[in-house]
Amino acid sequence: TLLALSIAGFLACLYIPKAPAPSPELKINPNFVGEAWHIMKLASKSRTVFLSILGISWFWFVGTIFLTQFPTLAKDHFFADEQVTNLFIATFTIGIMIGSLLCNKILNGQITAKYVPVASIAITIASLGLVVLSNSMTITQPESLYSISEFLQLSGAPWVLLALLAIAGFGGLYAVPLFAMVQHHSEKAALSRTIAGNNIINAAFMVSASLLAIFMLKSNFDVLDIFTVVAIMNAFVAIYICKLLPQELVKSIGRFIFRTLYRVEIKGTENYDKVGDKAVIIANHTSFLDAPILGCFLKDTPLFGINTHIAEKWWVKPAFALFDLFPIDPTNPIALKSLIKQVAGGKKCVIFPEGRITLTGALMKIYEGPGMIAANADAEILPIRIDGAQYSLFSKLKGKMRLSLFPKITITILPPQKINSDPALTGRQRREQIGRDLHDVMTNMVFETSDCERTLFETLNDAAKRNGKNHPIIEDVERSPMSYKKLLAASHILGQKFGAHTKVGENVGLMLPNTAGTIACFFALQATGRVPAMLNFTSGAKNLTAAAKTAQLKTIITSRRFIDLGRLQEVEIALNKNTKLIYVEDIKPQFGTLDKLSGLLKATWPSLFSVKHRGPDDTAAILFTSGSEGVPKAVCLSHKNILSNCYQISAKVDFTPSDKVFNALPIFHAFGLTDGLILPLLSGVKIFLYPSPLHYRIVPEAVYDTNSTILFGTDTFLKGYAAKAHSYDFYSTRYVFAGAEKLSEETRTLWMNKFGIRIFEGYGATETSPVLATNTAMEFKPGTVGRLLPGITYKLEPVPGIEEGGRLYVKGPNIMKGYMFHDNPGQIVPPQQGWYDTGDIINFDREGFVTIKGRAKRFAKIAGEMVSLTAVEQFVNKHWPENLHAVIALPCPKKGEQLILYSNAHSIERAHLLEKSKTEGVSELAIPKTIVSDYEIPVLGTGKLDYVSLQQQAKEKISI
Repeated sequence: TLLALSIAGFLACLYIPKAPAPSPELKINPNFVGEAWHIMKLASKSRTVFLSILGISWFWFVGTIFLTQFPTLAKDHFFADEQVTNLFIATFTIGIMIGSLLCNKILNGQITAKYVPVASIAITIASLGLVVLSNSMTITQPESLYSISEFLQLSGAPWVLLALLAIAGFGGLYAVPLFAMVQHHSEKAALSRTIAGNNIINAAFMVSASLLAIFMLKSNFDVLDIFTVVAIMNAFVAIYICKLLPQELVKSIGRFIFRTLYRVEIKGTENYDKVGDKAVIIANHTSFLDAPILGCFLKDTPLFGINTHIAEKWWVKPAFALFDLFPIDPTNPIALKSLIKQVAGGKKCVIFPEGRITLTGALMKIYEGPGMIAANADAEILPIRIDGAQYSLFSKLKGKMRLSLFPKITITILPPQKINSDPALTGRQRREQIGRDLHDVMTNMVFETSDCERTLFETLNDAAKRNGKNHPIIEDVERSPMSYKKLLAASHILGQKFGAHTKVGENVGLMLPNTAGTIACFFALQATGRVPAMLNFTSGAKNLTAAAKTAQLKTIITSRRFIDLGRLQEVEIALNKNTKLIYVEDIKPQFGTLDKLSGLLKATWPSLFSVKHRGPDDTAAILFTSGSEGVPKAVCLSHKNILSNCYQISAKVDFTPSDKVFNALPIFHAFGLTDGLILPLLSGVKIFLYPSPLHYRIVPEAVYDTNSTILFGTDTFLKGYAAKAHSYDFYSTRYVFAGAEKLSEETRTLWMNKFGIRIFEGYGATETSPVLATNTAMEFKPGTVGRLLPGITYKLEPVPGIEEGGRLYVKGPNIMKGYMFHDNPGQIVPPQQGWYDTGDIINFDREGFVTIKGRAKRFAKIAGEMVSLTAVEQFVNKHWPENLHAVIALPCPKKGEQLILYSNAHSIERAHLLEKSKTEGVSELAIPKTIVSDYEIPVLGTGKLDYVSLQQQAKEKISI
């Protein structure tokens, strides 16, 4: 057998790849004693290598003791024959194999000794366990020695084998990393001689082990006494190793605790391997657990930049002995210089750019310090997202979010990137740009690590689990709050009833007002795989009939009471001709006890009863364009589109369950659906639904009564509320977002002066789910619509006659699946190559803020000059801020086009406008030729002005 194995070994060696000699000039020294001493000195040249060799030698010392004493253990203690000795050796060998494979799996290619201290301690525990187990066994000496089968029948024998397996297994986990460190840290030209030195020292330890065993046996020690002495000696070695590698021991224990309690999951470890030695690691700051978790789970031992205020806390002091902490004041640029030197010298540094633990659950203010360090040290930025720790008891969100004892924590490492500052900028301007770039990195990180690959109903279930199923989430004018559980149960019950009239994947019309029941109907269709088509009941019978045809609606869900109150009988008659109307009043009496029980069970245990009908890329909702400038089209938004937009907004704006959204915007509009409903639902934010945004006197009172903190509206609506509201009605409101139309300066000023509230103007389109950009508390510039949301790319195409800016095209995960057109019903036409043409002329400033010049269709060419109709409206609005004004263009045989001004002001004279234009430097071409005063301007249900009706009216009544 030995000869056969030797031949096989020789043949296997022939397949070893040939390698050139790194030091071919070396010659064999016949003085092997002197050469051995020289090799020993060479091996001890590097402290890391020499300590690793001593550690390996100790492994052989312990292994020799055990292997040489197995015959004695088998024969003298267990009264077993040589077959049992071979069983012990085989078990030991298999244990080393298992430990080595486990080491390869755990370290995943890393060269580190971080598990050596734990493995050393475990060897001691397992060795003492072997001694205790062996002593506890009652063994009667047989007439002949036990065979393997007889030994295995002894009580406790399997546990002995398990102890041997554990000793060897932890031995493999102990030794393999040390072998790797010897090879990795040795000089390449002297690697062979270093390994030779390792073998010499190993041999010396093995001989010492044999001599110790002989001495102890001669001194009447039995084999278990020898194992006990070795275990105690190994304990001292383990203590010494722990002193050498205290961080690795703490990290190993920390990893075990965090994985056990918080089920910590690491994603993107391959991105950590991509980063160079010089790196600034940035992470969001969710709780007091953040730094310990990163310290335990990051592969290296980076430097931690810690706030000087926190560093002075008594409970932080012990961490200085175990981790590399660097106290720093994030507000002091001068204090960063020493940290820049550390990073430039090849150190990885971890910094929390927020400088404090979040008090909102979202990102706090971002300091530019980490970006300055990376830029000045020519280092990479490595973003890391910590998610889940904000729900732990170690966060600062008590009373704001539902906390749990041990929430699951996920750490996601994103690809490294560089912050490239403009070399032309210096001083404060450079710091501000780097701060903006760092803020973008952080917001992109939050968005990119959000899970958009789900359906709306799956996300609703997750929100219920996260915030508590009994958490009240929706309330309407009936003042009967609906919890997540009640909403889910109602969705399941209604979904079953609607399913009897429709098919999976079918488009189903939804024509209902803003009520809790409407939301249940919406999610009932989601739960059963139907696609809700949100019908604009204010658009008239003609448009609704066209919408039903475009989306191929066979069934529409509505309410008799709603039709009566809204005086929609004409619409009802028109829709009944080609579609089937289902009235919710007819469905409710059908609810039986079994239906309610089934709905409750599905709401309580969704994972047991869920049936996945749709995927994230399937259509989640169909909306219709407002028709403010043309024929309405059906816009198909996928689950991923809507969820992406929700997470894009959440990355920029803090929403917490302590907030309350007041939503009077109709959910047949993307602004009201995504921002006013789905976003707060998924964030655990309570929603108060009001049926009409046009009740200018009632809405402010309702906001006051409900203590709402967040309000969505259009310029038209917000102006109406401000005119009728008491100055204290919005005392509880912290965020007011405006969209759908241009926010006038008068509305902005009125809200600030009367209520002390700044309005955050945003920009978007139904086709973009809808938000593209918005001002926020951290990024605000009046007169703009804010900066683009994360995940959105854009391009500008030049427009003849427009000097600044261009026509905006956008691409991103929130861009619609496509249109359905009236002349091609039911067929989704996606945007070309994913790019959506907004039709808007916009301009970006140096800081990335977006200014809307107007719609491409809202420009008139007069005497060869491009005139923005929106700009003309703003000019008129400046002098008559209390009124509504709309400007349209008609053909003109002399100048190409002419401007028509409609206003509900009592009297506006063209001469007065001309006089104002001269003092303000406005071109005379921008002064409307025709003015129609005291005119009731039509407004769509979305809050936009109805330009289509005005254009038609002008064509019929105004002569060209």
